[in-house]
Amino acid sequence: MALPWGAPAAELARLMFDHDLNRHYFQKVARWCYRPALPLWRRLLDEGLTLALGVPLSTVKQFETWAPDLLEEMQGLVAHPRAELVAVEPFHAMTMLVDLPTFVTQMELARAGAAKRFGVEPVVADTTEMLMSADIYRALEAAGYRGTFIDGRGWVMQWRESTHRYSFDGGSLKILPRHFPLSDDVGYRFSNQSWDRWPLMADTYAQWVRDAPGEFVLLAWDFETFGEHHNRDTGIFEFLEALPDALAANGVTCVTPGEVLQAPDQDVHDLPLTPFPATWAGERGGLEFFLGNHAQQAIYRLMSVAYGAARMTGDAELIEIAHWLMQSDNLHWLQWVGRVGAEADVSAYFTPQEWMWMGTERLLWEHQRVYVNFLDAIA
Repeated sequence: MALPWGAPAAELARLMFDHDLNRHYFQKVARWCYRPALPLWRRLLDEGLTLALGVPLSTVKQFETWAPDLLEEMQGLVAHPRAELVAVEPFHAMTMLVDLPTFVTQMELARAGAAKRFGVEPVVADTTEMLMSADIYRALEAAGYRGTFIDGRGWVMQWRESTHRYSFDGGSLKILPRHFPLSDDVGYRFSNQSWDRWPLMADTYAQWVRDAPGEFVLLAWDFETFGEHHNRDTGIFEFLEALPDALAANGVTCVTPGEVLQAPDQDVHDLPLTPFPATWAGERGGLEFFLGNHAQQAIYRLMSVAYGAARMTGDAELIEIAHWLMQSDNLHWLQWVGRVGAEADVSAYFTPQEWMWMGTERLLWEHQRVYVNFLDAIA
């Protein structure tokens, strides 16, 4: 469907975005994940776990619209002394790849928006899909953050352990690497019955954490890991409930990222970064997960052009639509095109089943038309 030429942004947004389908999937995830997981995390904090939580401001708007009671619960969670709020890119968008100065501004807005809605200013920042490179590091440093994350892949860390603090080129921003294997043991492998370590028990996992060499172990997962990616029947909630006692029994003390940043007895080592971003997504942890096939490359070009065209109009509401169109999921779900295997299966999981009846070619065409129609409407 063509969009009316010169229509106001509110009308374009109404025609471009399927609000009913967005609400359906939000409520589905809320039912299986947020509603059982939020009160459980509150109890776990009382029992000794710590939690760093990053919530994009665009997601906060969805909570405000469709589940204000859950937003209140999340605000109470963040207020717990053993929890820490982490700033994230407001739209979960790929803006840092096409407009670094705006990314700096967006991350400043993320801090201000967090303070307004949660009553605290984050000092640690995460990025969309944990993207990190030399230029993204400098941008977060310019935005005034004290710490950030990187996925501790082998090609990123080389001979270094992911259990130490780092910085890049003498910068003030400290980098905390995510422990890639231990994180994915829960995030990806927990319910995989063909995994040779299945079923994973909390006491076994706590021993692995204890035995990791270094000064800390950063475990990071999608919040939706609990109840959505691994449903209740897999035992994921029972695993989580047992984790505080298992960690304590193995002498593991839980701390927040901010506490790691402030630790006076830990050295800060140098970690070389390149212009090529690392990410926590995919088997190799590089941009090829988002740009590895013709369908992704076409959408990336269209989203970049749409963003640039919206910026040229100077219309703040059109620019906001362009940020929505820059969301990483618009590239993530296309990863399965032309591929088979576990990685493609994960990507296909993020494709709404309501779209699949169209078939691959029509689906890809319709996806591209969203951007083309937006460009035509604002030309």
